[in-house]
Amino acid sequence: MNRIWKIKDSNPQLQTTLANSLKISPIVAQLLLNRGIEDERAAYDFLYGELDSCYDPHLLKDMDKSVARIRRAIREKEHIFLYGDYDVDGITAVGLLSRVFAYLKANVTTYIPNRLEEGYGLNSEAVRLAHRKKVSLILTVDCGISAHKEIELANSLNIDVIVTDHHEIKEGSLPKAYSIINPLREGCGYPFKHLTGVGLAYKLAQALLEGSPFALEEHLDLVALGTVSDLAVQKGENRILTKNGLKKLSSTKKAGIKALIEVSGLEGKDINCGHIGYILGPRINAMGRVGSPEVALRLLLTDDADEARRLAETLNRENRNRQKIESQVLGEAMEKIKREINFKDLRVIVLSSPNWHVGVIGIVASRITDKFYRPTIMIALEGNIGRGSGRSIDGFHMFDTINSCRELLLDFGGHEGACGLSIEKGNIDRFRDKINKLAKEQIRDEDLCPTLNIDVEVSLSDLTERLVEELELLAPFGPENPRPIFSSSNVYLKNEPKRITRGGLKMWVTDNRITCEAITFRAEGMSMPYKGSMVDLVYSPSINTWQGLSSLQLDLRDLKVIL
Repeated sequence: MNRIWKIKDSNPQLQTTLANSLKISPIVAQLLLNRGIEDERAAYDFLYGELDSCYDPHLLKDMDKSVARIRRAIREKEHIFLYGDYDVDGITAVGLLSRVFAYLKANVTTYIPNRLEEGYGLNSEAVRLAHRKKVSLILTVDCGISAHKEIELANSLNIDVIVTDHHEIKEGSLPKAYSIINPLREGCGYPFKHLTGVGLAYKLAQALLEGSPFALEEHLDLVALGTVSDLAVQKGENRILTKNGLKKLSSTKKAGIKALIEVSGLEGKDINCGHIGYILGPRINAMGRVGSPEVALRLLLTDDADEARRLAETLNRENRNRQKIESQVLGEAMEKIKREINFKDLRVIVLSSPNWHVGVIGIVASRITDKFYRPTIMIALEGNIGRGSGRSIDGFHMFDTINSCRELLLDFGGHEGACGLSIEKGNIDRFRDKINKLAKEQIRDEDLCPTLNIDVEVSLSDLTERLVEELELLAPFGPENPRPIFSSSNVYLKNEPKRITRGGLKMWVTDNRITCEAITFRAEGMSMPYKGSMVDLVYSPSINTWQGLSSLQLDLRDLKVIL
């Protein structure tokens, strides 16, 4: 698919000011400006901010009320039900608070619903189970903000519910919980609105542990795992928590995480966001998708090295199973697209099938969105009920749009970039028609061509190892703080490109001053150059170390053949 190259506007004056005041290169200064960071204080905090610059947890609305209720429950030995979500964010949040509650000697039962049997969020059967166990306080993490009827049921059973959740709030309506910690709620003055479920769990733990010697920072490895896996924006507090969490992750003392790192082939490496997003996170997520999320939770909590190894191998095995199922679902979905989707008329791809595993439809929706650059919703049918998962494109607010279709849905939730929903089979066609009608008002033809946002245009000879090392000041990378992307024009190929692995290319390029290797593992849609071609390149520079030798390498994002 052809992509539009868009080079961001430079600001030489501000660039020079930031470069001089922070003793950084003008290129890095421009990268900060591209991320909306214009004043020196904000730039310094972005580059060097530490944990003590995070906000006071008591700024979160209902934090004090929640802490007081939990402390009373602990003091009076009440039974607490800690209820989480089945993704990495939810599982790590439960893992973090489990360790905190164990230290505080609380009477706690943990519960993570099975995706296939119970679906997302707090459910009525779990509330009734809590009642049978004589629970008097339910604490949700990474869910609960839309559980109106379930919380009313808990209230009728004399169970208080504290909700901690970071998801969007439907129509501004809050459930009748004892207290609600969500930075998106009206009247919450917490300055940072993008904390994840595990990020909110960390803030709650901070407030609960005030004055205690418990080393909460040692558990930032869990916060990093959940925050990165949930594709949270890497700015503000998320960036600080992730940055410090990655350090803890690389030297973790947790037997389960160490075992997972080992079976994943990452032992001895400095763990980065890519390792979480593509290797560690999917293995934890696999249990929530096609297995039991309780197994992943046990891995995060065990102190036994032998048990940790067995559990890590289980996660590895289930991840391979997930990949196999995902491949089958993707293959059928692509066939349905060929038969059913008219791209001239449809802006949003909506597909359904009784053959699909509900645990992988979100991943498949993401793959289809990437391939066709259209919002995609996949619906797995079981009888007359479908459970769907959607992924969006830039500029199309998925949650707001499905909110406008709510009369056709049984339930839904999500945020700008993704959604989950349940729907009666008989309403799917009407839902497809309505969401596409809404999308036609929001998505123009030009919006359906992906844009490759380029930070700055440079000559190859501007790239030095020192500059590439300085770029790491901007790490950790993620949403709203992507890895810097450069472009270089009129570069020559020194050799014939070589095919590598499946769909990859490797070549040597030069501007007649320096020569370096350019490599991509996703060459689909790129022009095919040849030896001697003049090309324009888009890439992220990196340093490749092999057998003790370091060299500049271009991680290729796109290229155009000029001559």
